[in-house]
Amino acid sequence: MEFSPNSKVWIYQSDREFTSSETARLETSLQQFAQTWTAHNQQLKASAQVVFNRFVILLVDESQAGASGCSIDKSVRFLKEVETAFNVNLFDRFQTAYFEDGQIKSANREELEVLLREGKVNAGTIVFNNMASNLADLQTKWQVPFKNSWHNRVFGSLVQA
Repeated sequence: MEFSPNSKVWIYQSDREFTSSETARLETSLQQFAQTWTAHNQQLKASAQVVFNRFVILLVDESQAGASGCSIDKSVRFLKEVETAFNVNLFDRFQTAYFEDGQIKSANREELEVLLREGKVNAGTIVFNNMASNLADLQTKWQVPFKNSWHNRVFGSLVQA
């Protein structure tokens, strides 16, 4: 299925990596959800996937039908069910995911501040911008060096020179 670069994106970061079997089960549930996701009784052109066994990404091409408050509520309810079923937290926006030695790690605000002061996370560290709002941003601005992310505006004063 082709999606417009302007398609709406929601990124949910798990507080832990899903196992391979969990990812397979979750992918099945996500596909079923996307196929039945509606707004005002209109089928949404939607997709959902697990990326890096850590991120749940929902996508809606609004050129056909737009996501409404009710449809977004449906997705949140579905993801709350996912949290319960897999014993994860998908709604902690204070967790920052980043690459370290080829692996994705995450840190809460306090941990990130320590990592920045120690230089373990620095201007070149790739971080995930889960605030990407459309497909084009997901493809170009989701994984970026710390210095080019919103994180730098908030925590930049802590980055080791």
